[in-house]
Amino acid sequence: MRGQENKDKFDKAKARMLKRDLKGRGITNEQVLKAMAEVPREEFVPESYLSQAYADGPLPIGMGQTISQPYIVALMTQELWIDPDCEVLEIGTGSGYQTAVLSKLAKNVYTVERFPELSESAQVILGRLGVSNVEFNVSDGSCGWPESRLTKSGCFDRIMVTAAMPQIPKPLLKQLANGGFLVGPVGYGGAQKLVICEKRRDKFIERVICDVRFVKLFGEHGFEQ
Repeated sequence: MRGQENKDKFDKAKARMLKRDLKGRGITNEQVLKAMAEVPREEFVPESYLSQAYADGPLPIGMGQTISQPYIVALMTQELWIDPDCEVLEIGTGSGYQTAVLSKLAKNVYTVERFPELSESAQVILGRLGVSNVEFNVSDGSCGWPESRLTKSGCFDRIMVTAAMPQIPKPLLKQLANGGFLVGPVGYGGAQKLVICEKRRDKFIERVICDVRFVKLFGEHGFEQ
């Protein structure tokens, strides 16, 4: 009974999140909303924060990292305009929640995490949920996906960065396919600008979406530790 009671609570909280925090704030892409409805956020939240699983705010997941608030997850996903043929690179696996959402929309997701513990945890959770179109790598995300493991094209249709960059790393721009989009937070201070970058004929067009606050992307082409 307790298990069913918890499920009912999570279902109600998720419905409230979808209506108030996503649709109520301008998330209109039906595929994104469907993905957010299908992924059980409670699976990715530490047990001590389960009661806040669907609250519209970030939550700590250990290692100084966070799981982003649902609205930002949905907004970044919506801005990428992912279709079923897309190969998506995610920089910052974290809890695996954003990875799971991307996996519902893309052909394949390639996700990089610098903390082995977080990558391993995400792999276990996604495996338990039956997600099979994600490849994981533990490395410096600011360098992009390892060249030895690149797809035939050597590029990705979409790239999402879930940590703050001082500027968009050149390796990521190189791995973005022409006609593709990259989304991520850019800035040096405690707050950053969420930027969408489109690559057209090897030229880059950037647009600022809104102010955000993310943990930093450390690495060779990110922030120094």
